[in-house]
Amino acid sequence: MGNKLYVGGLPFSVTDGKLEELFKEHGTVESARVISDKFTGKSRGFGFVEMSSGGEAQKAIEALNETQLEGRTLTVNEARPQEQRSGGGFRDNRGGGGRGRGGGGGERSRW
Repeated sequence: MGNKLYVGGLPFSVTDGKLEELFKEHGTVESARVISDKFTGKSRGFGFVEMSSGGEAQKAIEALNETQLEGRTLTVNEARPQEQRSGGGFRDNRGGGGRGRGGGGGERSRW
């Protein structure tokens, strides 16, 4: 078992510090981070906690999974490795940088 945990169902008022407080009752917390929206800065309702050992992580899962926090049910389990993502955003399948619009795309004469 790894020592990094996913914590879902967090109330939107929970901060990194409050998340750490919740988990430190079950072992040494190496880090605690609530994930926020990159545009609004508001919590997305989930986070990650890294415990100092796999045993402490398992203890935290057993103690906190499916418990209530501020009226919301927490989901606590071992975090999966982050999947590789492509660059994201809009993809135009016409190829390199707008070629084919209004002529050009090849080398242009300097004169």
